[in-house]
Amino acid sequence: MEKINFVKNGVLRLPPGFRFHPTDEELVGQYLKRKVLSYPLPASIIPEVDVNKSDPWDLPGDSEQERYFFSTREVKYPNGNRSNRATGSGYWKATGIDKKIVSSRSHQVVGMKKTLVFYTGKPPTGCRTDWIMHEYRLAQAQTTIPQGRNLAQENWVVCRIFLKRRSNKNDDQAAPVQKGSRLAPIVGKSMPVFYDFMAKDRTDLNLLPVSSSSGSSGITEIESDNHEESSSCNSF
Repeated sequence: MEKINFVKNGVLRLPPGFRFHPTDEELVGQYLKRKVLSYPLPASIIPEVDVNKSDPWDLPGDSEQERYFFSTREVKYPNGNRSNRATGSGYWKATGIDKKIVSSRSHQVVGMKKTLVFYTGKPPTGCRTDWIMHEYRLAQAQTTIPQGRNLAQENWVVCRIFLKRRSNKNDDQAAPVQKGSRLAPIVGKSMPVFYDFMAKDRTDLNLLPVSSSSGSSGITEIESDNHEESSSCNSF
């Protein structure tokens, strides 16, 4: 069977009408595990990119969409297991606890999902942004490398990176621009005006505007983590 390649120059290119929207279990079982074991992938759809070499807005692909990357974990210290998550303009900081990914068939834990938030600047005084990363790794029981395989493959992870959309309470106000997050201002939408034609004198219709309920902002709101911190600065 011919291998399908949807990645060109490090950027995902799907035919019109298609989008890549895998479940956590599919990401771990069908892509990450096959990558670690050097098995053929269902399709060449996730590029290999070191996510710590670039800031999130400079990574390949459309920054307004979810982006997926195969990346390797770089150890921060020679004799430790902590990953080096510093980039050119900031760093990724883990938040909350890791989530277990359970197989729907065997009901066994097949992977772990870590949530990270991008901060500009240097720790511990960095500024929180709206950039979120979900890092998927195999569970310990899934990392047994068959004989003859490259042990370095164990360091592979899948990273899902996206901008968290915040709800806009007032549609008539533009959302603030967060410097460093590449989040463009959201222009308020003009609300439609409705008129009351139930006038007593039909010969003299007074077009009176009737107040309408506020509409939605049209922005998808991502569920926030319970451990989310409020941002205290909007610049580097």
